[in-house]
Formats: sequence, C-alpha cells, structure tokens
Amino acid sequence: MADPYTTLGVSRSATEQDIKSAYRKLAKELHPDRNKDNPQASDRFSRVTQAYDLLSDKEKRGQFDRGEIDADGNPAMPFGYGGGGGGGPFRGGPGARGNGGGFGGEEVDLGDLFEGLFGRGGSSRGGAGFGGGGFARGGSQPRSKGANINYRLSVSFVDAASRTKQRITLADGKTIDLSLPEGVENGTQMRLKGKGQEGPGGPGDGIVTIDVQSHPFFTRSGDDVRLDLPITLKEAVDGAKIKLPTVDGPVMMTVAPGTSSGKVLRLKGKGFSRKGGGRGDQLVRLEIVLPDDCADLSKRLEGWSESSPVRASLGV
Repeated sequence: MADPYTTLGVSRSATEQDIKSAYRKLAKELHPDRNKDNPQASDRFSRVTQAYDLLSDKEKRGQFDRGEIDADGNPAMPFGYGGGGGGGPFRGGPGARGNGGGFGGEEVDLGDLFEGLFGRGGSSRGGAGFGGGGFARGGSQPRSKGANINYRLSVSFVDAASRTKQRITLADGKTIDLSLPEGVENGTQMRLKGKGQEGPGGPGDGIVTIDVQSHPFFTRSGDDVRLDLPITLKEAVDGAKIKLPTVDGPVMMTVAPGTSSGKVLRLKGKGFSRKGGGRGDQLVRLEIVLPDDCADLSKRLEGWSESSPVRASLGV
C-alpha cells in the first residue's frame, strides 16, 4: 500500500480533524454506491479507507511515523529481515477484499456485535511474543489481520427509534441487512467481524458509525420521544379523541375536557429502545392554537369573564 498520508492527500503534520475531513471528502466521492460502473473507484475507496484506518488510530499512526510498521500495519522487517529471497510476509494490498463467500442480502444482527472501536489485532504487545495471529512461514514475521474498513450509515429518526433493519453496501459491492442494536444513538459504532480487508492472519472488521438524522417534529430526550401537538380551543374545552403520529405509526389519544395548553401526556413504550430491553415513552405536549381570525370567537365570549388567578404563582 502507498504512503497513507499521500493516499489521503494530507501532510505528515496533519491534525486528526484534517485527516477526518480528507477521508470524508474522498469516501463520499469514491463510495461504491456512487461508482457502480467504475471498479477503479472501488479499489481506491478501499485504499483510502485503509489509510484512514491506520492514521485515525493514534497508536498505529505513531508506530508508522517511527517506522515500526508499514502502511499495511505489518511490522517493518523485524530481526533485520532483508528484501531478497522468499518467505516474505503476504500483504493484501490495495485491492484486497473481504471474505469471498458472498453474502448478498445476508442478515447481520448488530445487537450481538461489539460496540466501539477497539482497534485491530495482529501487532506485537511487548516482550518477544507477537499477538494471537501466529507466524508467517519461516517464523520471522507475525501474521497481521487485514485492515478494518470504516462506514457511516445515515439512519432516519423513526427508523432508529423503531430499530428498522438497514441495508448497507460494503466496499466490495455486497449488501447486508443490519438490525440496529438496543440503545442506538447518534455516533454509535458497531463492529462487523470479518467484513474488512483480507490479511495473512485473517480478515479485518467493518466498523459502522451511525448518524441518526433529525426529524421535522419529533425530538429525542434520553430514551423518550417528545412531540408538541397543536389542538383547537374547542378540543381543549370540550375534550376530544385526537389522531397523532408516533414512531410506530398513528394512534388515537384522548384529550380530557378542560385541558390547558402545556399539559404533557405520556404514551408508554413509544420511545427509543433501551440497552438491556424495554423502550422509552412518547411525551406529548399540548398546545392550544387559536384561529387566525378570532372575530367570531370574540363575539361568542362577549359577556363572559374569567376570575381564576392564572398568574398567581408568578407573584403578580
């Protein structure tokens, strides 16, 4: 693999934000979904992702800068290993793929997968031993796993709350259906084991970061969903059965007679999933909305007065 700084088009003094910005720009430009007829773009997408995967890991970036590992994450010629002769380490290279068994339409339950970005295995961890990947032929080189591949998955607010399955296209063009984990929120990271690039010690992983989109009228408060619901003056005074939206679809709700604006009603189990099971609620705040033209309403209120101390709690 080429120098990762060159692949991303950044300098060696680039900040984490510089690296992230460069990756996002290139990933958006080269993603297989936008280049279905251009296999070269897919290959470059893999190289860009592998470069970002290395440089976004502080430990591995430091090892690369010090010459301890190469651009593929493999130890840089330990024990004075030279370039001549056979027995050198296999490298997946820029065109490496995930396992080739094929999994179009395969369903992966992310609830059973690890959350968080724990880094790749296969590098040495002190002493004379090398991680769990074993040794390459000749016993002079550890077998490193392939590079991880990072993905960002945009999920609608309603889909995240209801945990609707999401389809994602991987770098090799294959698609899988994902079941969102309990407690999913914006920024949740999930690991798809073995869905990264191939390597001598086995494939790396796919790392999926969730972006939960905002909604026109729902907002999130912890595990609860909030909704401001307009009602008419007549509905507030006389009471009514009102149809309103939830993340699971429309439902009917009863507004009691004499309901004030600002009253909050609770719909059990209509919020986001909780880690460990169960769901939050939907909190519905009622807002009385008067008509644009209140002339008729004003006539109807002639001779009527209200003596309740509605502002007594304010001390005025």
